[in-house]
Amino acid sequence: MDDLFAIQTTNSASIILEEYLHQILQVLLFIVIILTFTIKVSAQDLDPRAYARAPVDATVLIAGFNYTYGSVILDPTLPIKDLEAKVSSPMLGVVRTFSLFGLTSQAFVVLPYSWVQASGKVFGEDSSITRSGFGDMRFRISTLFLGAPAATLEEFTKSSPQTVLGASLTVITPTGQFFSNKLINLGTNRWSFKPEIGLSYLVTKQWYIDLYAGVWFFTVNNSFFPGNNVRSQDPLLTFQTHVSYNINPLMWAAIDFTYYTGGRSSVNDIYNDDRQNNSRVGATFNFPISRQSAIKLAYSTGAVIRIGGNFSTISVAFQTAFF
Repeated sequence: MDDLFAIQTTNSASIILEEYLHQILQVLLFIVIILTFTIKVSAQDLDPRAYARAPVDATVLIAGFNYTYGSVILDPTLPIKDLEAKVSSPMLGVVRTFSLFGLTSQAFVVLPYSWVQASGKVFGEDSSITRSGFGDMRFRISTLFLGAPAATLEEFTKSSPQTVLGASLTVITPTGQFFSNKLINLGTNRWSFKPEIGLSYLVTKQWYIDLYAGVWFFTVNNSFFPGNNVRSQDPLLTFQTHVSYNINPLMWAAIDFTYYTGGRSSVNDIYNDDRQNNSRVGATFNFPISRQSAIKLAYSTGAVIRIGGNFSTISVAFQTAFF
């Protein structure tokens, strides 16, 4: 009888431990999602020639696919090892250029869809989790206020390249998949705003240097798991540098670098040890397939990661313009 009781007690303890381990893994996999879909779409952006001059009254359709893979660097005292994630994200976007008070301006919107698979070892036990659905929609509006007067396609082809100074505002809207009773979501249930200033410096007719500086601001998520917690995040400073070379008027390549710092989060005013202080490097290659269409290939990876997602990303995008 005592032996039977001991066996039942052991089985119950094993079930409780298994459920506990699964809950811990879910918490840490949530970190993966947050890093991938909050940090990646904000601080980890590597976008060369974002402030390049373009003819007005043009519409550009974009169809792309991103594949992100890698590990997450956590506090070494946590009972989690080999935490990795794979994210596949097709996306559709549209860009419209226009004249704003005689200045070249641009509006951009993109809608992503993602499949996420994360896995790790908790106390030596393998476990994994998957998610799929729409991410948060993203808008961006920019204006070039120095070196880029609004010009039609005909006027643009007759003009000479110049150094350009511009500014932009990026907004991430809480439109992605979110359930307050679930710990892991693809949407963040909050608004994010990034004002940014950008300089595209013309070194020669072939060489450009891009310098951007911006800061992300985040509203509060008042329905954080399990639905009655409040999650907030400090501002996140971002810096980008790109060096690009024109192979011909429609083909170019770039080396990319970004650094981001800040963004510490809190739940119910209790801060987490997740302040970002990371950098990434990458490369981009844009080549035409017709006079109005091009394919852009990009790769980026973590250079220095203090804590957070040490990911590599491969991207391909098809772009076609209508005038």
